[in-house]
Amino acid sequence: MTAAAEHIVDRALVEAYFDAFAARDTEAFAAFLHDDVRWTISGPVDIIPYCGVHVGKAAVIDVMARRARNVLGITTVVREHFLVQGNRGAALTRLTATLTADGRTISYRIANFFRFQDGKLIENVSLMDSFDAAEQVLGHNIDLAAEVGDAPPLADGNIVTL
Repeated sequence: MTAAAEHIVDRALVEAYFDAFAARDTEAFAAFLHDDVRWTISGPVDIIPYCGVHVGKAAVIDVMARRARNVLGITTVVREHFLVQGNRGAALTRLTATLTADGRTISYRIANFFRFQDGKLIENVSLMDSFDAAEQVLGHNIDLAAEVGDAPPLADGNIVTL
């Protein structure tokens, strides 16, 4: 086997991983994780506490099985776009969930970028539309029109942050 062939991951494997991830099937999801996995979720940790960098299989399983579920119950994860090339994959999704604190439904987009090593997921980076998600979790719009000193307003319309 050539070095290049060692870096190719079967699309079916990547899709099976992503399906387990989207379904929040902890047991199936755990089987895809490399022991040294690095899992990054962009977002404001003080508002969405499971965001941040999580290293190691046990830490990632804890985020999926406990920490994220303490904040929201996932209703659906819809894949809008999905790409697999070599040992990497990317997905653009729309997550819909119910907040555990008050039962409100929220929905926002997430871009996931993942890399496999030895047939296991070694790295995931999730970039959520964190501004939209934070507004929905807080239950109100964040005021970006306020001027600070001589600075102009922060935004004139819709804004997306990653």
